Amino acid sequence: MEPEANVVKERVMDESPFKGKTGLRRLINAIGYSVSGFGSAFRHEEAFRQEALLAVVLAAIAAWLNVPGTAKAMLIFSVLLVLVVELLNSAVEAAVDRISLENHRLAKRAKDIGSAAVFLSLVNVAVVWGLVLFG
Repeated sequence: MEPEANVVKERVMDESPFKGKTGLRRLINAIGYSVSGFGSAFRHEEAFRQEALLAVVLAAIAAWLNVPGTAKAMLIFSVLLVLVVELLNSAVEAAVDRISLENHRLAKRAKDIGSAAVFLSLVNVAVVWGLVLFG
């Protein structure tokens, strides 16, 4: 087999069998997976529900505040970042639990690091909102 053919074969073998869709079908599938992910997080993750409610309230307040557009964007982005980090943390926790429910130091480390990331994103909200509102 020619060297170039080997590279193509290796690339194909390294890819997921679920990566076959392209174009508009891929976009529609991706949107469906995202909606499913939001639904799953909302159903199964209390922290996500709480942070989503906080995000709705704070985004409404940010939109109402009489601050420049860039400040509004920073306020809203800081809140949305919490949701992004919480979703990633929940995904890590689900993957760790899928592997094993046994107490293991590496599982604890993964979950604790995810929790620390969520905590930092919440600190970021406090800092950004404090700086925008109180200079």
